[in-house]
Amino acid sequence: MPLETFPNQFPDREYEIEIVCPEFTAVCPKTGQPDFGTITIQYVPDRTCVELKSLKLYLQDYRDRGIYYEHSINVILDDLVSACRPRRMVVVGQFTPRGGISSRITARFQAESPL
Repeated sequence: MPLETFPNQFPDREYEIEIVCPEFTAVCPKTGQPDFGTITIQYVPDRTCVELKSLKLYLQDYRDRGIYYEHSINVILDDLVSACRPRRMVVVGQFTPRGGISSRITARFQAESPL
């Protein structure tokens, strides 16, 4: 499902958007078991913002996808950066415990400063 954007109405202002998706699911490629987690996206938009319905549908596409935690968070970051070209973005995946171990994966993007 493609990510959609809309024009940022305040491109000259630095402000942060935080989106929390508490129902993320994917499938462990090794065990075939479902993985559950909360995805938190924080970003400073530049010219565009991520449209939330398209983000919801994009994240739902992971439900049957075999992917490791680390890979999913980095792919989500790459796809979001490609779609909206933010100034900065952080994607955090807080995954529920499995076998007594929980994982928190954080991936960051920082746009290069213009010269």
